[in-house]
Amino acid sequence: MMDNLVIGGEVISRGENRIIDLQLPPLTTHTALSMPIHVIRGRKPGPRLLVCAAIHGDEINGIEIIRRILGRKSWSGMQGDLIAIPIVNMYGFIHQTRYLPDRRDLNRCFPGTEKGSMAGRLAHIFLNEVVAKCTHGIDLHTAAIHRDNLPQVRACLDDPETTRIAHAFPVPVLLDASLRPGTIREAAGQKDIPWLVYEAGEALRFDEVAIRAGKRGILQVMRELGMLKKRKPKKVYEPQVASKSYWVRASKSGIFRSLLPMGAHVAKGDLLGVIDDPYGGNEDHMYAPTSGIIIGKTNLPLVYEGDAITHIARFKSLDDAADSVEIFHSEFDADDNIAFEEKIDDSPIL
Repeated sequence: MMDNLVIGGEVISRGENRIIDLQLPPLTTHTALSMPIHVIRGRKPGPRLLVCAAIHGDEINGIEIIRRILGRKSWSGMQGDLIAIPIVNMYGFIHQTRYLPDRRDLNRCFPGTEKGSMAGRLAHIFLNEVVAKCTHGIDLHTAAIHRDNLPQVRACLDDPETTRIAHAFPVPVLLDASLRPGTIREAAGQKDIPWLVYEAGEALRFDEVAIRAGKRGILQVMRELGMLKKRKPKKVYEPQVASKSYWVRASKSGIFRSLLPMGAHVAKGDLLGVIDDPYGGNEDHMYAPTSGIIIGKTNLPLVYEGDAITHIARFKSLDDAADSVEIFHSEFDADDNIAFEEKIDDSPIL
């Protein structure tokens, strides 16, 4: 299964652990630039999993997740191949921005073309040199700048293999999300590559719970795929599937005071927050239009009319979803439990 692996013209053999520098267009200063790709090939054949981060250059939680994954003590018992790319959008990362220098969103430019815009060329290189050579993929994201996301996995659950690995990723919420044109998830789907998007935290900020949950999720997917030796899972909650989510938008411009935390269980008509002007006495109350769980919210109090302020997901069983969120938080917020899980995750895989 997939014995040959060539990236950027370099052949990586079974049993090798290497970093390949995939050459990219240089900076305007004529400084050379590359995309470092860490390739770990097991001695035995198996799935080839791609884990990538920072397709949006300011989404840095995934970079730390991959760093911790690569810091494991031993890979000698792994079957198949792990391809890890901490920073896909190197240009955006350098400038601490979501976008590329041509002001395009890389995750709206797939499959790209070798003769197109800068974003289109980078999308083409990444898709054909890396993504197309893998059997499965996990793309790590955060919310956009000044927003926060509850740890969640987004995937097209019409595909049985995608559903299988999505349920192996221990997050409280699975969003059954349709494919969006121009995204890497759509491009991978067109190549029949099961693909997960892990969303957690805020741009340009480390979130320790999101990082630890992401690390454990990747390792659990690898175990589900048979790449790592399976252990009896410590599964105290079941990820709940949301087939629909929506943003509540600001009714007017002003200063927004959010009254509910991330992960809160809301009923229809619950007060989400208040918008007022800097002088007071002109309040608008924002209410939940339906029941659900808060899975995303703005962290910036200053809003314009129409700005997205609260992201609510709907579930068939809201009580089960609320329970999963509560157990997830209690598990990952407890320092002793986190320390125990980190010790387990970092142990050799022999």
